[in-house]
Amino acid sequence: MATRRKYYCTFPQELISEPIVSHTLGEKFGVVPNIRAASITDTMALVAVEIEGEEEAIAASVAYLRERGVKVEEIREDAE
Repeated sequence: MATRRKYYCTFPQELISEPIVSHTLGEKFGVVPNIRAASITDTMALVAVEIEGEEEAIAASVAYLRERGVKVEEIREDAE
């Protein structure tokens, strides 16, 4: 069963020009990334991304981003 998770991803300068979210995650892990918002400068990128797929594939894709040097924080939408 497919799951959706949302994350804030902060990319360091050396990764800004790589299509990690838009291309690599889908091809390498079989998830569907959806960029919801982004703020990009010459020195960093902050991207809000929703990742849809199997729970294990989402976890693997997040681990991959972290291994590459991306700071990844899950966006929780807990009801108060």
